[in-house]
Parts: sequence; structure tokens; C-alpha cells
Amino acid sequence: MIKRLEYWFETALFGSRWLLAPFYVGLVISVGLLLAVFLRELVGAVPAVLTMSVETAILKVLTLLDLALAANLIMVVILAGYESFVSKIDTEGHEDRPEWMGTTSFAGLKLKLYASIVAISGIQLLKNFMGIGQKPLTGDELFWMTVIHFAFVVTAVLSALTDYLSSRTKGAH
Repeated sequence: MIKRLEYWFETALFGSRWLLAPFYVGLVISVGLLLAVFLRELVGAVPAVLTMSVETAILKVLTLLDLALAANLIMVVILAGYESFVSKIDTEGHEDRPEWMGTTSFAGLKLKLYASIVAISGIQLLKNFMGIGQKPLTGDELFWMTVIHFAFVVTAVLSALTDYLSSRTKGAH
């Protein structure tokens, strides 16, 4: 009786992973939202391309890059998260299948996330330092943005170091 109850409980727990699927659908929709914003920014920049300053052009490109990085980050979370926690995606042998898909561990996913966050934060910081077409920030605001960006960098480096040391420890046993 207890064994049967344990079996049903564990089966239900394992099946509950499918509750994550709607989250991934929502993230796919969010990539569509970022695409709409990306296209709006791109189409809005085209008419002014011949008259915009170099600084404005750089700001526009950085904005587009920022959106692309955010979309890439979301796709990494969708694909790696779905494969890690819900179900394997049957694309074996597909010519466009990313090499990391199906092989990325939680630690690898975490490092990809940190790298993307650092890149996005760096772009935002650069845009604010350039201060083009926006309210100028005070020295204190720029200082705190730099501190926050540095905190992201330190977190990413410490996480990578922790994972490296952990993998070396496992290999030693």
C-alpha cells in the first residue's frame, strides 16, 4: 500500500514538470514583443539615417543590440530550461540545432545568463554615459549604475570560479 502511494506521488511530482510549459510559451511571446520593439526602433531610425549624428547612430545601434541580446537570453532560457526541466526537444540531427542544446548543464545555463546580463548592463551603462537624447544623469546616478554593473561582473566571475572549483573537486574524487 505504501509503495503504491509512493509510486503515485512520485509520478504526480514528475508529471508536475509540465506546469512549467506555459511559462516557456509566455517567454516565446515575450520574444515576439521584443521583436515588435526592435522593428519599431529600426523602422523609426531609417528615415533619419542621413541626418543623424554619429552619436545618435551609435545609440540606435546599441539599443538594437540590447534588444537582440535580451531576445537571445530569453531563447537560451527557453531552450535550455525546457530541455532541463520539462522534456527533451527532438531535433537530433537537425542542421540548425545549436551545439550546446541538450548538453548545457544548470551551471552552464547560469553562466550564459550571467554573461548576457553583464553584456546588457554594459550596453545600458554605455548608453547612459553617452547621454544622447535623454535626460542627463547626475554623477551619483552614473556612479551607482557603474557599481551595479560591477556587481553583475563580480557575480558572474565568482559564479564561474565556484563552478570551476566545484568541477575540479568532483574530478579529484
